[in-house]
Amino acid sequence: MTLPVEETSINTSDSHKHQSLQGFSGHLLSAFPAFQSANFRRYFPGQVISMIGTWIQMVAQGWLVLEITGSAFDVGLVAAASTLPTLFLSLFGGVVVDRYPKRTILFWTQSAAMTLAFVLGIFAVTGTVTIGIIITLAFLLGCVNALNVPALQAFLSEIVEKDQLSSAIALNSAIYNGSRVIGPAIAGFLISATGTGEAFLVNGISFFAVILSLLSMKDLPKHVKAKTALHPLLAIREGLHYAWKHPLIRTIVLFIAVISIFAWSYVTMLPVIAKHTFGMGATGLGYLYGVSGLGSVVGTLFVSIYSKKIDRLVFIAGGNILFALALIGFTFTNALHVAFFFLFLAGFGLVSAVSTMSATIQSTVDDRFRGRVMSLYMMVFMGFMPIGNLEIGYLSEHFGTGFAIRIGCIVTILASLVLVYSSKSVRTAYHRYKSQ
Repeated sequence: MTLPVEETSINTSDSHKHQSLQGFSGHLLSAFPAFQSANFRRYFPGQVISMIGTWIQMVAQGWLVLEITGSAFDVGLVAAASTLPTLFLSLFGGVVVDRYPKRTILFWTQSAAMTLAFVLGIFAVTGTVTIGIIITLAFLLGCVNALNVPALQAFLSEIVEKDQLSSAIALNSAIYNGSRVIGPAIAGFLISATGTGEAFLVNGISFFAVILSLLSMKDLPKHVKAKTALHPLLAIREGLHYAWKHPLIRTIVLFIAVISIFAWSYVTMLPVIAKHTFGMGATGLGYLYGVSGLGSVVGTLFVSIYSKKIDRLVFIAGGNILFALALIGFTFTNALHVAFFFLFLAGFGLVSAVSTMSATIQSTVDDRFRGRVMSLYMMVFMGFMPIGNLEIGYLSEHFGTGFAIRIGCIVTILASLVLVYSSKSVRTAYHRYKSQ
């Protein structure tokens, strides 16, 4: 039987559309292999919503502190309180991650963080919030994150194949930084329209998304492979020994310490810059976070696509140098459109470097030590931030915010040049280590 011309035309059109859709999907999966995993596709939207809520709270918290005390040092102090527990508790968190199912750990840490967000929201809405309450709740959230962050980093290796891991890490970083575009903008609107309390409550609600995504995942390991029976202190010692003997991991951990103290702390001062340099309110602060976050998203997508084509040293050292130069330019301008341009470049460079360092560790670490090594990495990355927050807060209070940021940028450039100079010896040591 011969089909009518109209039907043939329709079927041919549908076929072309189907092929076009397959072609688009194929290109998408080729550029972002992590989406081939069904569990990662479940993880992605829940984490996006939750991270938007997290950024809403971060912006609202910084703004609330500035409204209560008017002190740049207090803004840094609260930021330090939220990251300080990571310095002392992350290594124990890594032991827990290596011993228990990671989805179970994440379920309870996300639930605890949700509870803290609701508590802070209630205090703020009722007008009973104080700087002491903010510091206490920030500290408790830091304790939760000391377990949550290494568990989340290690969890990625369970929901994707090994050859998809670099893509998953880059996309996870894109979630964090993409949320910096959306979250601060929403925070600015919420703060202007309703106040900071409602912003904290919105963050609490956003945790339901990631909890539901965790519960929807299938075919995850129910038991931990190679579970260690060592005493926690001995297990920590074993993990530290492994990380120190591994040339690549040791180098990256030392380098991320410098980045944590002298580079990442600039984010803490954005509320001060928005208010005092550009005369902007909460909405304007959201724009500053958003532009930096947009650059970070572009950077992480660039890493996901080109990580197999470009040497990782280019991303790490080059990204940090680009970040530092752009941020120096940012501190010298009073023109808002120029400031946006420099913040975009800074976000692009810094996150390209950090996501590449995380992917390098994840792709080389032994599964038996994954939780402890990632906890060490996050302990240094997040746990050293209080040092940077206090340092930049002190220098800003006494010498100006621009001067404080430029000091950090100079140290970042010098550290990047040292990394380039020593890269050949590090590669040689790593090949020797692998051959043992």
